[in-house]
Amino acid sequence: MKKLIFAAAVVAAFLGTQARAEDAAPAAKPDNETSFNAAVVSDYRYRGISQTRLKPALQGGFDYTNNPTGFYAGTWLSTIKWTKDAGGGGDVEWDVYAGRRGQLGADLSYDVGVLTYVYPSNGLAHVGGFANADTTEVYGQLGYGPAYIKYSHSVTNLFGFVDSKNSGYVDLGANIEAGEGYTVNLHAGHQDIKHNGASSYSDWKIGASRDFGVVTGALAVIGTNAGKTAYASPANGKFLGKTALQLTISKVF
Repeated sequence: MKKLIFAAAVVAAFLGTQARAEDAAPAAKPDNETSFNAAVVSDYRYRGISQTRLKPALQGGFDYTNNPTGFYAGTWLSTIKWTKDAGGGGDVEWDVYAGRRGQLGADLSYDVGVLTYVYPSNGLAHVGGFANADTTEVYGQLGYGPAYIKYSHSVTNLFGFVDSKNSGYVDLGANIEAGEGYTVNLHAGHQDIKHNGASSYSDWKIGASRDFGVVTGALAVIGTNAGKTAYASPANGKFLGKTALQLTISKVF
């Protein structure tokens, strides 16, 4: 009888442990995932340069991911000012992208894809000294733990620069979990603009973000060594690559 009682206790303990392990296991991701995102930002900086004349912007997007294959696609929009300030038109940037991401090992990840930036009604092709603002880039990224390196290569003229096809941007960064819901965000990049050497520059960011549940907040210091003449706003002459504090409030749902 004692042996039966002992055996029953072992089985019960095993089943209890198994149940707890199953409860603790993360839920499997669905094959297809979709999400929306929205944000308000104190100054829309892209690669360190203000797209909104150092003013706030509204942003939002949609993403789709097929988890079994790693393929994804999405779209994103932001209010802007730079195309109109340059003498053209339009006040929206509309991005469309697709790619594939996955793992090359336990800690090594990859992400490759194509991204097109569309500036509806920008009209810069008809403004002296500019090309059409619409831009397409292909990109590849490797990640190791919280760190990553990414390279983007333009297959069209880059953001209105004449004869700038085959420009490249190198992006190094890390997003380091710091506990209590905080993440430290570090970035350094270099934009090489083909046949426009005076407009090439480097940029950097040091910041932190926190998920508050309802929204995510991020605060960062952003700066560049861009030429103050090349990146002066045509509207008021202010330097669009100045070192500044950026606040972002965002939500994914």
